[in-house]
Amino acid sequence: MPSGWSLIRLGTILVYLFMFAPVAVVVLLSFNSSQFGSFPMEGVSFRWFVELWNNDAIVRAFQTSLVLGALTSVISTTLGVLGSLAMVRYSFPGKNLIATALIAPILVPEVVLAVALLLFLGALGQPKSFVLLLAGHVIFTLPFVVLVVQARLVGVRREYEEAAMSLGAGPVQTFFQVTLPLILPAVLAGGLFAFTISFDDITGTLFWKPGGVETVPTQIFAMLRNSISPEINALGTVMIVMTVALPLLGAAAARRLSRGRGGG
Repeated sequence: MPSGWSLIRLGTILVYLFMFAPVAVVVLLSFNSSQFGSFPMEGVSFRWFVELWNNDAIVRAFQTSLVLGALTSVISTTLGVLGSLAMVRYSFPGKNLIATALIAPILVPEVVLAVALLLFLGALGQPKSFVLLLAGHVIFTLPFVVLVVQARLVGVRREYEEAAMSLGAGPVQTFFQVTLPLILPAVLAGGLFAFTISFDDITGTLFWKPGGVETVPTQIFAMLRNSISPEINALGTVMIVMTVALPLLGAAAARRLSRGRGGG
């Protein structure tokens, strides 16, 4: 008779297979030389990746997603660091309410948040625009940055900052020379979280994007409405590589920074 732990391990393996088998199929079919996605594969080819590169609509969608993700990351990280500093280092009226408001977008279903923001700006007479799209992504990604940076900032002793200020450093100088280097791994991780979430988002993007603007997820959605093209598999593979590689690189950089400062 198998033991309880053996059954748990078997169940875990089956769950992971169920989750990642479709992803593996997409990656494999993206290298299929045949126009029809089927097994067994007729051959290995980079044909569909070349087709992606030559598809102007997909290239524009990639450019839009990269610009949108980068801007979202910068704005969310900046606001997240400032918000985390305020929540951890200072006491002021309404602090708990503001802290709840910063985290609330995680608790609200994204489709509800998307509709609410769209209706709110519609009531103000603001049409759909890239600025609205960017604002929506910032609202949605900001809580992730706040949670990551706040967790790191709580572990930074206040004595380091007080020592710097006692030696004549101002608040701004203390932040850039003492606090920021200590929380930099969390800042980088939060920024990468924001970029990855923005790059992958489709629910909010469908509500907020103006006409004629497509991101990579919405471009895939539009392509799927017509037919299942092998280019979609190649595009999915590129997205998988980006969304997996970036967090891994960020985690490696954060560990290297932490070890470097720990050794110093």
